[in-house]
Order: sequence, then structure tokens, then C-alpha cells
Amino acid sequence: QVQLVESGGGLVQAGGSLSVSCAASGRTLRSYTMGWFRQAPGKEREFVAAITWSGGSTYYADSVKGRFTISRDNAKNTVYLQMNSLKPEDTAVYYCAADLLTLVVVTTTRPGYWGQGTQVTVSS
Repeated sequence: QVQLVESGGGLVQAGGSLSVSCAASGRTLRSYTMGWFRQAPGKEREFVAAITWSGGSTYYADSVKGRFTISRDNAKNTVYLQMNSLKPEDTAVYYCAADLLTLVVVTTTRPGYWGQGTQVTVSS
């Protein structure tokens, strides 16, 4: 069993930066692909970024490519999402997720483990 807890959300002006973190407990993340998803009000949850267990491969949604960076520290059981050049349309609840299968994280919204989410609000 994996428990995921996000932190670091908040309010930022457009063009600014924010970093969110996801700390895992209960089991090492070492074998899991980790992902970040987001859900804006009235919209479906969508994939944002993912990173394989070794950190050797990363994946990004087109909407955040070049602005967001996902990273992980397996020793700390923590995954990070650095968000730069934020836009109002990035406003959403950001969720951390984990699954043993990279394909599940990158191509579906059904990873096996989820955090509770953290709000990111970008003002114009």
C-alpha cells in the first residue's frame, strides 16, 4: 500500500513559478512510475507529467511542455513538479499518482494510488 501526500500548492500570479511536492509512505516508490494530474472545476482530470522509477524517462502533456519539470528523489520517497511561466489556465487541483506500469500513468487516469490533491491558483 502506498500513501501519497501533496504539498506546496497556493496562489501565484501569471508568469510566476510554484513547486509542488508529493511525499510517499507505506512503501518505497522505487519501483513505481509517478505522475502528476490536474483537475480544473467542471473539467475532467488530465495528465500533466510522469517520471519512471529510475528518473530516466519523463513525459509531459503538450500544454505544460517546456514550462513544467518533474523530478524525483527516491531516497526521500518524494516527487516534485516545478511549474514555471504559469498561466491562469493552469489553475486546478493537482494530484500525485503512482503505478507500477508507466503506460497506465501516461495514457490513462487510472493509476493505482492517488494523493488527496493540492490547489494551485494562477491569477491573471
